[in-house]
Amino acid sequence: MIRIVLKSRLYKAIFFTSLTFLIGIVGYLVLFGYSFVDAFYMTVITITTVGFGEVHPFTSEEKVFTIFLILSSLFTFGYAVSSFSEYLISGDFFEQLKIKRVQKQIEQLDGHTIVCGYGRNGKQALAKLKSYKRKVVIIEKDKELIKELDEQGVLNVEGDGTSDETLLKAGIKKAKFLITALPSDADNLFVVLTANQLNKQCKIISRASKETTYSKLKIAGASNVIMPDKLGGAHMASLVVTPDVIEFVDRLTIEGDTTANLEDIEINDLPKEYLNKTILDLDLRRKTGCTVIGYKTSDNEYIINPEASLKLEAGGNLIVLGRPEQINELRALF
Repeated sequence: MIRIVLKSRLYKAIFFTSLTFLIGIVGYLVLFGYSFVDAFYMTVITITTVGFGEVHPFTSEEKVFTIFLILSSLFTFGYAVSSFSEYLISGDFFEQLKIKRVQKQIEQLDGHTIVCGYGRNGKQALAKLKSYKRKVVIIEKDKELIKELDEQGVLNVEGDGTSDETLLKAGIKKAKFLITALPSDADNLFVVLTANQLNKQCKIISRASKETTYSKLKIAGASNVIMPDKLGGAHMASLVVTPDVIEFVDRLTIEGDTTANLEDIEINDLPKEYLNKTILDLDLRRKTGCTVIGYKTSDNEYIINPEASLKLEAGGNLIVLGRPEQINELRALF
């Protein structure tokens, strides 16, 4: 413990200042028989050199001890002032303030998304989440990328995503989703295992590079495993086989100059009066202009283009199609 404390000059200064006070109090108590209050009083006026009178006339031994205490305190306080000045100038003080401020904001989040790794896939994930105004916390250990996130005003935690401590700082206990997009499959596997242990209700989406890692990630607790290289190749081949279909699907999901968009609605998030009612009763087309194109049951079965008479059951999800302004109306409504 002492070895850890002595690694920082500021902590050293605090340690030696406290030690000087302790030596003064114990010295007056043990060596000269002072009461605790008198010993504390003599230590304070001696170390601070305020010049108040002694409790009683000093003996030669008390004078020698007091001289030693004054000289020790002068060196100690000089070192403390220089250490604190260096701490301020180096920016560590303001960095710690920033970390505490960000940590307080993270502690207030609930149902947010954690993204481990701010590489190529992590940046794309953040951009998409921001476009949907989702609450996001990024975990990254590269200091340059941390600076970039700070400039964007994105909540972040500097550290290793495979660490329990880092995940806890990012609010894994209250997170609803976790995306791990680290370059190493082994690291992603470790993140999935750790996150699943800390919060079994959190939905985990993991990146994978190798086919052999897919099943391991699923066993570890990943809800979805994405292989970017495999998806990229399949997407390019699809542009050859069914180019118009793929182009249309891309336009449904890509933000920007798009003419349409997709959104999903959890049945549990709807007002209670709609539970066990039909899609027709929801009347989304009239209220927002959006169209229901899919339904996911509580058993994770997907129904494409469901009938208007389909009942809305707890645990299900509606998949809705609409233009951006219609999707905005939908989000405002629910």
